[in-house]
Amino acid sequence: MTWEQGYDPIGNLFASALVAALPVVVLLGLLGILQVRAYIAALWGLASALVIAIGVFHMPVVLAAAAAGYGAAYGLFPIGWIVLNAIFIYDITVKTGKFEIVKHGIAALASDRRIQALLIAFSFGAFIEGAAGFGTPVAISAALLVGLGFKPLQAAGLALLGNTAPVAYGALGTPLIALQSVTGLDLLQLSAMVGRQLPFFSLLVPFWLIVVMAGWAGLLEVWPACLVAGGSFAVSQFLVSNFHGPWLVDVISSVVSMGSLVLLLRFWQPRSVWRFEHERGDGIETFQPSRRDTVVAWMPWVLLCVFVFVWGLPAVKAELDRLGTRELHVPYLDNAVVRTPPVVLEKEREKAVFSLSALSATGTALLVAGVAGGLLLRLSPVALLRLYWQTLRRVMTSLVTIAAMLALGFTSRYSGLDATMGLAFARTGPLFPFFSPLLGWLGVALTGSDTSSNVLFGNLQQVAAARIGVPALLTAAANSSGGVMGKMIDAQSIVVASVATESVPAGGSVSEDRGTVGDGNVSPAAVLRFVFFHSIALAVLVGVLVLLQAYVFPWTIPSAAR
Repeated sequence: MTWEQGYDPIGNLFASALVAALPVVVLLGLLGILQVRAYIAALWGLASALVIAIGVFHMPVVLAAAAAGYGAAYGLFPIGWIVLNAIFIYDITVKTGKFEIVKHGIAALASDRRIQALLIAFSFGAFIEGAAGFGTPVAISAALLVGLGFKPLQAAGLALLGNTAPVAYGALGTPLIALQSVTGLDLLQLSAMVGRQLPFFSLLVPFWLIVVMAGWAGLLEVWPACLVAGGSFAVSQFLVSNFHGPWLVDVISSVVSMGSLVLLLRFWQPRSVWRFEHERGDGIETFQPSRRDTVVAWMPWVLLCVFVFVWGLPAVKAELDRLGTRELHVPYLDNAVVRTPPVVLEKEREKAVFSLSALSATGTALLVAGVAGGLLLRLSPVALLRLYWQTLRRVMTSLVTIAAMLALGFTSRYSGLDATMGLAFARTGPLFPFFSPLLGWLGVALTGSDTSSNVLFGNLQQVAAARIGVPALLTAAANSSGGVMGKMIDAQSIVVASVATESVPAGGSVSEDRGTVGDGNVSPAAVLRFVFFHSIALAVLVGVLVLLQAYVFPWTIPSAAR
């Protein structure tokens, strides 16, 4: 059975787009307005997507069910696998008492919460994004911030906000490699074009992060740190993306950013130590661990960085894929859905192959790092198994939520709902360069992945650019640059951030059975409300930049593409 997508079932594209948007409206409305529990909102969103896909867009029931099942499986592996093992590493450090030493080490650099947020949510998160991507940096950064004493909502929101500018080059350049594969544009030129858009936001985001966290008055005391963290990242991002390629942009830029910020802190500190309202009046800890204890306490996190980076190397990943990957063609769905112009240049069948990469998955790297770190911290294999079971119990409901969220996203993709919304954006004529990044933003908000958004809308960006006479390189790159701002509000990221913070005890203490959560669980609805405005505002700013590059500063576009 094959089925061709139709993008205007109502006969009016904008009316069809409004209907296609209903599942997203249902999901976000239940989460953000009615504050329904995440898994219930996700299931209602999925149900509405299935009804519209089958009833309005005429997708066969079998294909719709297969698409939802494929999405649910992808939500559990690799996304849920990453979250589970990231929390497991954190639980190990808490269980052994070593996280107290980690907290002291970070506080020794700067006890100021603003500097800690810059180091972890922005610079360290960018390193994990560059090496792994796919939800890992949000899970790790949010968990670390909560362990340091940040409230869960603050930790989740700041981790999401900090994980924006690096996303286009995440997982060793995977989003741009995917974009090149569907557009046929030169990879190095795509890397360079994105590298002439995102550095502005790499510089801006640290300032934005601190204003959200501490207000303008709080920013005035730490602007040098924001300038150094963001400026060093932005310069490195531009240079590596333009003169090397997309593969190591985030890794190099994050290391330079962290190193520059640490160096600055040796000669400069904020005039006053800023803390949250609930911490005001707390005394300064006098605990002084030995150098050896400090090194041992950091080993699980060092191992995490090493294993995640090594796992992401193309040669290592290819070998692990060869040894332990099974590709499962999704029954009824693989090659059964046909995408049609103008979303693609010519008709093409959609593949649906579930890659069960047990060895090469980033979550497996985290698991290996956790086991190695636990043994190094003298936990027995039995104790590690018991702790892993406790972690799994705490995140079980959230794993179901992630599966439902991804089922909704895959249903939208294979039924053509997201393409219909994209076509509505493409009808904006000369203003399309402004809306081009917003199309990428929409793609990431729907799919949870800059890579998926690039695959989904890359061809559409080319078609629209040709119609209005602007370089396709500009709009294709804008799809990725604008998409990163949608990472804050996609259902997958929101749930991952919520899971990471609600599964981590505030201040770094865990009970023997189910753990405790400082000030209570943080709901996905609260996280969504925290970041929604910032996501839209930053996406609009990307749109303004791309519009200027199209008509006012065309010299910023690589010469071969003009």
